[in-house]
Amino acid sequence: MIRMLVILTSTLALLCVGADEKDDVMDYIDRHEAEYGEVAKTIWDYAELGYLETRSSALLQSKLTEAGFEVSVGVAGIPTAFVASYGEGEPVIGLLAEFDALPGISQSASPIREILDDKPNGHACGHHLFGAGSTAAAVAVKYWMQANDVKGTIRLYGTPAEEGGSGKVYMVRAGLFTDADTVLHWHPSNRNAANPATSLANKSARFKFKGVSSHAASAPDRGRSALDAVEAMNYMVNMMREHVPQETRIHYVITKGGEAPNVVPDLAEVYYYVRHPSAEELLRIWDRVITVSRAAAMGTGTQVEVETMHGNHSLLPNEALAQVMHQNLTRVGGYTYSEEEQEFAKTIDQSFGQEKSYLGLEAKVLPLELAHGKGSTDVGDVSWVVPTTGLRTATWVPGTSAHSWQAIAAGATSIGIKGMQVAAKTLALTAMDLFNDSELISEAEEELRERRGEDFQYKALFGDRTPPLNYRLP
Repeated sequence: MIRMLVILTSTLALLCVGADEKDDVMDYIDRHEAEYGEVAKTIWDYAELGYLETRSSALLQSKLTEAGFEVSVGVAGIPTAFVASYGEGEPVIGLLAEFDALPGISQSASPIREILDDKPNGHACGHHLFGAGSTAAAVAVKYWMQANDVKGTIRLYGTPAEEGGSGKVYMVRAGLFTDADTVLHWHPSNRNAANPATSLANKSARFKFKGVSSHAASAPDRGRSALDAVEAMNYMVNMMREHVPQETRIHYVITKGGEAPNVVPDLAEVYYYVRHPSAEELLRIWDRVITVSRAAAMGTGTQVEVETMHGNHSLLPNEALAQVMHQNLTRVGGYTYSEEEQEFAKTIDQSFGQEKSYLGLEAKVLPLELAHGKGSTDVGDVSWVVPTTGLRTATWVPGTSAHSWQAIAAGATSIGIKGMQVAAKTLALTAMDLFNDSELISEAEEELRERRGEDFQYKALFGDRTPPLNYRLP
């Protein structure tokens, strides 16, 4: 039976890494705060999009190489993906590191909205902190292993293009996680929590309609509008919303719609995301969307081409690992704002225009409970093949939403770095416990098998497509 969400004293009693050793590792991370804070700020400034993170990836690789890790670059057919390892043998404890930015959202490090004309992209999801913090944790664990003659392998996975590119899915499909015993991850947030979490499975595609151009006034009968097809598809999908399970999420943007009103567009494109907690249900809904696209093409005398862009499984929670992560996050604790940070946070808080303020959550650790996320992540695919758990820390002003200018702003300040330090310490301490406790790893593996079911066979939701390395290019 899958465990209830309670702290099991018998299990936690086995986590006997000495307090002095854990204090030493936390001190090590504190001593290197400026170093990894600079790494994070540099990647923030690069703001490179998915599969184009050449400088960001190289920076993390260089820090790991300097620390004595062996780094394999260009894995899974992705130039910016890498795997960095230290040690040998079992257990193999993995850490995930992301570093891609988001397009079309710009902001300085100011608490007031300030678009930067020369920087169209931004780290609105904090992946610059994610990559730097995980790297700091991996190096700190290596320091502990070396100092205490600990056997096993600490491994950091450099994972590009989480934002709609499914970089980790290609790495899973390539077998890069096959020999890992557990995987740990984290994500920037507006609060501190290490809850076992679910997410929505997700699939996306570009629907490219091809028609016939013509003069829209003098010869409209000769034209077949690709834009009409896009609009027809969108209308039918929006009607379909009434007839899908309520947990479903569907969203789209029209990426091409024509150039001039007096020319019947012969090319138009719409980019769709579809999400649902169950991958099986997601695929059924997806088939209906595909059918709608064909109907739209038929009804407008056009042709449609569907290019699947990405697909992610839902997160599979692992409570055995989450309890240990929560224990270590509680040990690390939150943090307090300086006077300057308080003023910054108050200004950000006022920008939300909401009556309730969440300021103060940065100093707290939320209780352990199962969290049902509405977003999607390619960490989900990792969690179906190896026991996986993660945490979130307050790198943003409490109340901040991901993918916002407020997230970009705080992520470039000491607020972001303080939250990153909380994450790095928690990841490192949790990895130490896993190296020390083979029974915990076995328990996590048993929970994974039970949650997946006996007949589970992993299959990537995007099929056999190759990585869309240019998906962020115009």
